Amino acid sequence: MMRKYIAITLAILVSAAAIVFFTYFGAANITFAETSKIILYKIFGVFSSEVALLASKETIIWQLRFPRALLAFLVGGGLALSGAVYQAIFKNPMADPYILGISSGAAFGATIGIILKIPGSYLGLNLTNWLAFAGSILTVFFVYNIAKVGRSAMLTSLLLTGTAVSQFLTAFISLAMMLSANEMRRIYYWTLGSFNSKGWSHVGMVLPYIAISVIYIYIFSRDLDIIMLGDDTAVRYGIDVEKVKSRMFVVTALLMSACVSVSGIIGFVGLVSPHIMRLFTGPLHKKLMPAAFFFGGALLCMCDTIARSAANSEIPVGIVTALCGAPFFIYLLRAKRTEVI
Repeated sequence: MMRKYIAITLAILVSAAAIVFFTYFGAANITFAETSKIILYKIFGVFSSEVALLASKETIIWQLRFPRALLAFLVGGGLALSGAVYQAIFKNPMADPYILGISSGAAFGATIGIILKIPGSYLGLNLTNWLAFAGSILTVFFVYNIAKVGRSAMLTSLLLTGTAVSQFLTAFISLAMMLSANEMRRIYYWTLGSFNSKGWSHVGMVLPYIAISVIYIYIFSRDLDIIMLGDDTAVRYGIDVEKVKSRMFVVTALLMSACVSVSGIIGFVGLVSPHIMRLFTGPLHKKLMPAAFFFGGALLCMCDTIARSAANSEIPVGIVTALCGAPFFIYLLRAKRTEVI
């Protein structure tokens, strides 16, 4: 028990250090020591006299870089956590967080928001963010209810329905892009994922969903272990399989909708992170879930830093995750195949 708490504490400290480290990078010339002092001052109130001389740098770090790095970490952790849950429920290593059409639903909602251009905001988020959130939520519940027969929904039906609805919404998005040529670039850029211009309001949007989901999913980690052995085996252990699955779908739907609404569509983080962490933690979800969350967060934080620092103009972070994630995932699959042979 003590080792578990030590490991979690160490993971939190390493993650905090990673967020501070990635906050340091940017166009403005701010040293790592200055970055650290500003963050420590804002959180703990130390180094007040030294930070008083860094007024402009304080604004850059605390209002721009730090909330962006923190948001990237939270979204990456949410994607990785959702990916681990779906891979357990579907018993499929290729399952990812967007498997039920969340990405297409969010993109459809965001497309409507971009085209309508309605001004104003609520809780610091504009209409596009809220419509993306609503679109993803409605899509998941629509897919689940279409695939549901009686109390349960067959996993195959969920996959097929999710694919069909995704294609249907993608067609509408493509049509909207053709009819609204002036907004085509904005819509396309949103679908590639980005943390550009994101701040504390977006962190506040995602954080409650992250906190609740992490705790709730962790409580059901043992049930997910047994479900991985097969539904019949889980029933013999006294687990109400359909109730657990439906609860996981609801929790991950809310979590993913919150993440995608503020970041756009970011691939491979939710697919790759659980696989990488299984190599170190094994298949038990009580160890896998926290490890995947922290690793996914650090991974996306790193990719976002590359996206905003590697070129003169910012690259959508979804491109960076695909460029980094796809080859590495192929390598993992190849290595696993070699082991089997």
